[in-house]
Amino acid sequence: MEITLNGYYTLILATLVLLLGRILVKKIKFLEDFNIPEPVAGGLVAAVVVYVLNIVWGYSFNFHQGLQTATMLMFFASIGLSADFSRLKAGGTPLLIFTIVVSVFIVLQDIVGVAMASVLGLDPLLGLVTGSIALTGGHGTAGAWGITLEQEYGVVGATTLGIAVATYGLVAGGIIGGPVARRLIQRLGLKPTVPNPNPSDIEKVAGAQSLYSTKHDEDSAHSNKEIFERPDSMRFITASSTIETLALFAAALAFADVMTLVAQDTWFELPTFVWALAGGVIIRNVLTTVFNFDMFDRSIDVFGNASLSLFLAMALLSLKLWQLTDLAGPVLIILLVQTVIMIIYVYFITFKVMGKDYDAAVLSAGHCGFGMGATPTAIANMQAVTDRYLPSPKAFLIVPMVGAFFVDIVNATVLQIFTKLPFM
Repeated sequence: MEITLNGYYTLILATLVLLLGRILVKKIKFLEDFNIPEPVAGGLVAAVVVYVLNIVWGYSFNFHQGLQTATMLMFFASIGLSADFSRLKAGGTPLLIFTIVVSVFIVLQDIVGVAMASVLGLDPLLGLVTGSIALTGGHGTAGAWGITLEQEYGVVGATTLGIAVATYGLVAGGIIGGPVARRLIQRLGLKPTVPNPNPSDIEKVAGAQSLYSTKHDEDSAHSNKEIFERPDSMRFITASSTIETLALFAAALAFADVMTLVAQDTWFELPTFVWALAGGVIIRNVLTTVFNFDMFDRSIDVFGNASLSLFLAMALLSLKLWQLTDLAGPVLIILLVQTVIMIIYVYFITFKVMGKDYDAAVLSAGHCGFGMGATPTAIANMQAVTDRYLPSPKAFLIVPMVGAFFVDIVNATVLQIFTKLPFM
């Protein structure tokens, strides 16, 4: 029996999934320790319930796709509207270098995914799902590209697989980040600090002066706390700022709608959500640079986080877990290889390129976080390291900028190139 739910009932179920996820994350320590998002925790339980209903009684559910698409586009528009290129000045050369290091890894991740999928007899496009779509991209990108791959390329189960891979990435990224950083710090000869660190310990770290450099660095790191994707933090917004923000989102989505039609069947044809992201970037930087418009970032964050939560809840409700049965073995092999590649890359590339000092070790822990999972995992990894050793304002300035939006722009570009390759 097939049951179709309209937008009202779909929204009600999505909010119930989010409330269930909140309860699970608060009650189950494992979920909290590994920063599993509330929509994922509740959504996976809902997906299992839907799976049981299908297997036992033959029920299947169709949820309102228009609402799911709208929240997805709003999430990607929020990334673009947060991408202020003037912030590049605050990060300086290290920010540019780290962005390049991360970009190279995204390409490597997709090469490994596609190659492994081909060797194991899977569709090469599924290799992208087990590559940067779900790992570097996280749940939001996995859901968005999953829908695109299913509708435009006929890849069955892409969304379901993407959500599953992204969940694995969150856990794996949280597990490997701390041990990798600890091993790198041991190479520097640095010991865990006591409440008042010994200056001789600090001197053992190459370039440790940067850790306590200037008040400007600390202020810069503090000013970027909003980028850390903390959906539960208090943000004061007003009715007027809400209306302004909705207008910005509407403009970005209108841009995406127009460009999707204009670019159809041309060489620069892109998924609609990529145009939403691009529209947000253009609107943000034109308004702030040309018109000196004061963007209300807190309001953008609220709408972006809410849209992502609702989208993930609806995407997980729509999962068809029975489509993963034949993929479980090969996908697990690919993910284990991707995890090993992540460890090797940060150990020999990220750490060395970023300066082979304590800041580089903390950055490596952060790279493990969003290279396999998401920015919150990266922040959690770095906090675990700095709580045990020394502060790193440099890392806490750079990683949120790169992980929160620059990596999504790079990832969208790389994925678009890969999907156009002749062997895909």
